[in-house]
Amino acid sequence: MSTASPIASTRRSTELGLVIMAGSITGAAYTLASLGKNAEIPPIIVPFLIALLGVLLLAHIATRLLASGADATLLPLVALLNGLGYVMIARLNDRLARLQTTWTIVAVVAYVVTLLVVQRAADLARYKWTLFAVGAGLLLLPLVPGVGRTFGGARIWVRIGPVNFQPGEFSKIALAVFFAGYLAERRELIATGTWHIGPLRLPEPRHFLPILLAWGFSVVAMVGLKDLGASLLFFSLFVVMLWVATERTTYLVMGVVLFAGAAYTAWRLFANVQTRVAIWHDPWSQYEGKGYQIVQAMFALANGGAAGTGLGLGSPNKIPEVKNDFIFAAFGEELGLFGATAILIAFLLIIGAGFRVAIRSERPFEKILAVGLTTILGLQAFIIIGGVIRVVPLTGITLPFVSYGGSSLVANYVLLALLMRISDSTARRAGEVPDALTVGERFEARGAVRQVKRDVKRGANADREPR
Repeated sequence: MSTASPIASTRRSTELGLVIMAGSITGAAYTLASLGKNAEIPPIIVPFLIALLGVLLLAHIATRLLASGADATLLPLVALLNGLGYVMIARLNDRLARLQTTWTIVAVVAYVVTLLVVQRAADLARYKWTLFAVGAGLLLLPLVPGVGRTFGGARIWVRIGPVNFQPGEFSKIALAVFFAGYLAERRELIATGTWHIGPLRLPEPRHFLPILLAWGFSVVAMVGLKDLGASLLFFSLFVVMLWVATERTTYLVMGVVLFAGAAYTAWRLFANVQTRVAIWHDPWSQYEGKGYQIVQAMFALANGGAAGTGLGLGSPNKIPEVKNDFIFAAFGEELGLFGATAILIAFLLIIGAGFRVAIRSERPFEKILAVGLTTILGLQAFIIIGGVIRVVPLTGITLPFVSYGGSSLVANYVLLALLMRISDSTARRAGEVPDALTVGERFEARGAVRQVKRDVKRGANADREPR
């Protein structure tokens, strides 16, 4: 637990003000959406605001106590996106809104628990191989017969008893930690390259094997799970982290070529990939079929114009999967170009803050991990928003903190907590926050003191005994 300092107090005061502002914007948006939908102020507005501010303040207090030197903008930006996403889900479906409320509370608790458990970011590097096994196992879990479930042509869901979740959401974090630990340990060997293949200079195969495994996992996601979005996310994550660790553009070019080859092969072999590319290229010809959602999303964005129809006054329910893949189209319709741009700016600010955390960090593991975690958020936002506006083929990835879904929300709050921990660790080493002992280190120190006292007492008793 960190000791108070002027810099920490300023950051946390700034964060508190921004969190309250995010809560106020969410409350105002909830009221406007209810007025637009039902022409009345919701009777539960006061309990809603109390519950909302209570959850946000819980996250803020945990940050103040456990990571007081962390960045002051990440949590408020996430709170804003989470709040606006909840407002749109509540405007679409009351039952889903109640479930999203539960998942939001679980996600904030996961954020607090992560800050409690991971009190030194560098400690994660010790468990890189364990996390590699966990991440690989989670990624392959949907392939287990009787457990995995297929939805929308992709086998990415797992059902265990009454619980449904997407293990890939947690797998990406575990694999990012593994890859950061491995690259921090062997980046110089990988960057040097003593193995020549024509004009290419590559590292020894034994050092490059985990990188090939990473490529293999992205292929498994594409071939076995039939999930083009997850494959793109995983492989792009690994390539970006490798590029940052080694500072060699060769790996970036190789990564693009490898993924392009795998994507082309998948397009030739798998019908669902061909369908997604076809409706991306020309959704109008399949308006009464699989192109219906994309066309409806385009109608919604066009209907929104610059200023939008107003919260609660649009028709986003005409898009079947609006709560998940197409929630950005709902914002584009009801908040218009200005509102959609504000959401994009919020994501850009989160990405900028994440990369700022990486730049400030001096330890290779923390720097690479911060880049990886930020890349996950940035790529997810780009892939799904790009799919909605037809920049790239549509995939089944959720919009972080905004779309409906418990797995994504909980995993992204854990990711946020890790970024906050890295930021706080950097502040401690920079002297911005006194580097006090963590809770775990205090317990270890007290245990060591008690053990020394027992040893001294045992030695004194032995000296008194007659010989």
